[in-house]
Amino acid sequence: MNIAAIINPISGAGANPNAANERIAFLTSELDRRGLHASIELTARAGHARELAMRFADAHVDLLIVWGGDGTVNEAGGALVGTNTAIGLVPAGSGNGLAAALGTSRNAFEAIRRALDGERRAIDAGVIAGRPFFNIAGIGVDAVIARRFNQRAQGTRGPLPYFIIGVTEGCRYRGEEYDLDLDGDSRRLRALLIAFANGQEYGVGARLSAAARLDDGLLNAVVVEDRSILARFWHARHLKAGTPERAPRVIARHVRRASIRRPGTIEFHVDGEMGSAEGEVIVSIRPGALWVQD
Repeated sequence: MNIAAIINPISGAGANPNAANERIAFLTSELDRRGLHASIELTARAGHARELAMRFADAHVDLLIVWGGDGTVNEAGGALVGTNTAIGLVPAGSGNGLAAALGTSRNAFEAIRRALDGERRAIDAGVIAGRPFFNIAGIGVDAVIARRFNQRAQGTRGPLPYFIIGVTEGCRYRGEEYDLDLDGDSRRLRALLIAFANGQEYGVGARLSAAARLDDGLLNAVVVEDRSILARFWHARHLKAGTPERAPRVIARHVRRASIRRPGTIEFHVDGEMGSAEGEVIVSIRPGALWVQD
């Protein structure tokens, strides 16, 4: 098997200056124990994982192990869409949403073992404004939370800052009015959140959709209409159980295509990474677009 690996040396590393060397040594040791070899590259900047993954796919690598957080996984996975190279995950970020959807352990040894020994299968890729995602994409308050979280310096992230940002934005975010079309069902509403789930959770224990599946050829749209601050926090309890549809004025349904329109800039996130579009955002699904070693 032709294997390569991309390691983000700072994702989840905190203030450890030796994280890169330790991760390389750990992975190399496990490969050596099995009599395997891999080309290993470190990411150096935003977008680098995508460039490296494209290069490995062009070289017809069978398995690309990606050690990093949601952003690294999204970059690498986006480059592998439509190729025969499978991705294996070693989660190291704050959320690790796709890893959670796949049931991948956060223990590096277990994750590497699963990447090397697991079954190869295809999962779907969502697309929002031309950008692929594999777990969740969203517009509204979760996009603002993602932006503010990503603006924090490396080593100052993690579940607690994410929670604090979430509470802050939950208090001050003001919903926008959108024209929304879900597979031909059109309506206008003021939304707190418009999200599209391929996986079930954001990766920090907040489950957006228990009905979402990675390989069913569908996205689960979850639209939360705006409400009072008190109601926001009271209804947010449903995220723990993955049942936001039990709250009032929430739309939850499977879709293949959606459009979201509003004058001006529409801010969104793809697997926690930021994006924006002017006036309209189109969302669709590419069934079976990415191979995973699971």
